[in-house]
Amino acid sequence: MDIDQMVETACERAGSDDFGADTWREGLEVLVRALDTEAALNEMGVAAMTDQIVSCLSNRLEVEQCHRRHPEIDDQEIVAPLFGIGLPRTGSTALSFLLAQDPARRSLRTWEAGTPCPPPETATEHTDARIAEAQAGIDFTNEMFPGFAGMIPTAATGPQECIVIMAHDFRSLIFEGMARIPAYTSWLLQCDMEPAYRYHQRVLKLLQWRCPPDRWWLKTPAHMLSMDALDAVYPDARFVMTHRDVAAVLPSVCALYDTFSRVLTKEPDPVAIGTHGVEVWRTALERLVDFRGRGNEERFHDLSFEAVQREPITQMAALYAELGDEFSDEARRRMDEWWTESSRDRSGPHRYEAATYGLDRADIREQFAFYHDRFDVLVGAPRTPTPEPT
Repeated sequence: MDIDQMVETACERAGSDDFGADTWREGLEVLVRALDTEAALNEMGVAAMTDQIVSCLSNRLEVEQCHRRHPEIDDQEIVAPLFGIGLPRTGSTALSFLLAQDPARRSLRTWEAGTPCPPPETATEHTDARIAEAQAGIDFTNEMFPGFAGMIPTAATGPQECIVIMAHDFRSLIFEGMARIPAYTSWLLQCDMEPAYRYHQRVLKLLQWRCPPDRWWLKTPAHMLSMDALDAVYPDARFVMTHRDVAAVLPSVCALYDTFSRVLTKEPDPVAIGTHGVEVWRTALERLVDFRGRGNEERFHDLSFEAVQREPITQMAALYAELGDEFSDEARRRMDEWWTESSRDRSGPHRYEAATYGLDRADIREQFAFYHDRFDVLVGAPRTPTPEPT
């Protein structure tokens, strides 16, 4: 993979060569080196990763063009954003879709996260041509990766994770979801993440400039790995943390990664995926527990996977009450409608075998006892017929 060629292609596509701050280059170099030496990409994998990198670069160029033409964008303020965190596969995406139903709250939508420019506008936010383009991309992904459609709720107009726009600074966990790149992940876990959050804020300002509301709901499990950097950029942020038995979570996370690697790599390695998953998410939870213990406890609201499954609207009402926000009749109605409709679309609960990924559920519970005990997480719960959102 040729970095210079990808940069040149992005510049031609965007009609610019101004990337703004040079924080993106180190991560890109580490990423490409890991893709070349560790990922064992097949032809399709090389094409997919090249396309993703070029898209990230061209998006960054276009964001900088917008800021340069309209310096007033930087006057926008991102005030007290609400971040969803917690392990993947704990109901966090379903929670995001619920909160996205509230017309008073602003989410990072899939269609605008993938192509932030031109900045969205209120008059066309429901008819923008990028919505259809994003839906076509979702349909292609579901066709390319069999089984993915039933794993995670997705919609072009639905909420997207912050790691999509943080990828434009090449400090994002999104890349390891497509290929095994441990050298890049190791770099990511120790690098300075503040530039990625500064860029994240830069994109949010652009997105809300002509398209309010400005009360943001944002989400990705990866935030747990860099809470101090997030806090430096968003010192008034509040957090909703979703919880679930890690022995149920990790095999499900591994299955998601495995779905991509089997299509994009020549040497799928489920056991390596399992080992890697334990290391990354144990580190994430350790850092999160440490952050909460340093005087930040009051900024968090905790939600259990089981409670949201049983009583989603009741749990949302409790969240709004703790936040001191109005839980309007319109928000309640739309949340209830989404939950009912999405339940019909789900294929039902899945059980992913831990042994497939070299894992043992009892061992997982022992390794993550610090987390289960700290948050009184229900472990070894009996399965119910409730479909499993992500």
